[in-house]
Amino acid sequence: MYVGGSPTIRQDMAGNTLISTIKYVAGTKPVFRLSEIIPYLDEPKPVDDLYQSIAPELARLGLVARKVGGDVEISRILPTEPFVLNTGEQERTAAFLDRKEMPAALAEAIERYITRKVGTAWDDPVILDRLRKAIVAQKDDYWKPLQKRSLRYTKGYSVLGYLAYHFPVYFMQTEHLLARLASDGMLKRSMTILDVGTGPGVVPLAIADFFSRLDEVKASVYSIERSEEHVEAFLALREAYVPIGGKVSIKNPAKADIRDPLPSSLPEKFDLIIFSNVLGELADPADDRRAEIVERIAGRLVPDGVILIIEPADEENSLRMRNLVVGLAEKGLAVHAPCPFIRGTPCTAPRCWSFATAPAIRQTRLMETLSHCEEYYRYMNTDIKYSYAVLRHAGLNRDGYRVTSEAKFPRLSKLQLHVEKRINVVVAKMSGDLGDAKNHLFKICDGTAKTPVYAVVPAFHMTPENEVIREAPYGTVLEIRGVLVRYNKEHNAYNLLVNRNTEIRESQAGERSYAAGRTTR
Repeated sequence: MYVGGSPTIRQDMAGNTLISTIKYVAGTKPVFRLSEIIPYLDEPKPVDDLYQSIAPELARLGLVARKVGGDVEISRILPTEPFVLNTGEQERTAAFLDRKEMPAALAEAIERYITRKVGTAWDDPVILDRLRKAIVAQKDDYWKPLQKRSLRYTKGYSVLGYLAYHFPVYFMQTEHLLARLASDGMLKRSMTILDVGTGPGVVPLAIADFFSRLDEVKASVYSIERSEEHVEAFLALREAYVPIGGKVSIKNPAKADIRDPLPSSLPEKFDLIIFSNVLGELADPADDRRAEIVERIAGRLVPDGVILIIEPADEENSLRMRNLVVGLAEKGLAVHAPCPFIRGTPCTAPRCWSFATAPAIRQTRLMETLSHCEEYYRYMNTDIKYSYAVLRHAGLNRDGYRVTSEAKFPRLSKLQLHVEKRINVVVAKMSGDLGDAKNHLFKICDGTAKTPVYAVVPAFHMTPENEVIREAPYGTVLEIRGVLVRYNKEHNAYNLLVNRNTEIRESQAGERSYAAGRTTR
């Protein structure tokens, strides 16, 4: 037997819980049968009963089970072969993103749908005026206090306004995120995907478009949506834009509320589950069920699957999303991006307003036409800013950067000991530039800070030795040497002041261990 004859081990295991026993055995043996542990349990039970008890915990433990005769074989989840974009795929993806515009065929399909829906040309002055009113109403509603929002986008011109104003940015935003997942090796050549609360199909259509530039791939995309108006738009755009028999099969949305159990018509397991701009719309602060919803649907994730949560970048939504992610981490999901957890400790996300950016998109013809009016700025929506999180089962450890306890880089949680001193730190860049023309400002994090921390770079102090902080992508781990620590009492935050003598360098890809002030492989 795998536990050998050691009385100490036998006694220790006999006193542990079932889950602890499973965890112990999995750490000593890559494959074992459930019947093997029965002699070491305080209360032996039949294999079927044991399996029912541990099944919900297997993915969290990084384990998978299969029935073998009258027994159950337990094995560790083996990482799948990474799907790495080849040179041609990378070049086609980069070229598309560099164009910064939604595909013309899709933009034209939206125009045709609006024309068909309203019974006259989409650019009729009366129709344009109604679309403007719908857009303004949506924006006004968005900025109401959380408990007073409706944010339905579910009927008539509210759906058409969404197509005109929100759809292009969210479509391109999804393309950028799919590129991020691909670069991190989190996509597969064959995938089953679920989009939760799909609306008019932004995410499925972006997936179909993204995969169209890849070689030898296929995906089946499922979704749920409760609004018949959205489903109607979804089906019309799918018919106009996604080829039948192509690389991606987009299924008809299942009509359901995300707060209810998933419809039985959906597959049992998914490789990728996406919540795009939907959880923040559950606006009842007295009954916040977001974590419960994600946790429940995460039960349909394959052992090596991925959950992607996306929310707007405004402070309120971003903070709520980070708090949600912290709660999910406590329930057995692990955060794999954007937070690198370079100290190897869980994060409590104190007032974590953190978001990613991408180049602004080009206006669609519809958006440009809507902007031909006195208050043109109301109808232009081209900036891509979003908060996101990539989650996986906790049993799948993330390779990344680690700072050892012996390192000469203080934790950000200890900055109060270094106020008015110059220090060296290792941090992750967790925002775009939040400053202005005079001072560049970047949120930084190492996963330990109890109060927000920012790197501040006066424009006249930007040099070749420190400008990497401006150019580095969101989530990049940086080594910053020679920053002055200041406490900002007004905002209860710490500022690390970068000057022309400060050296900043980007850590290279791969597993790193920071010790004694040096970087080693």
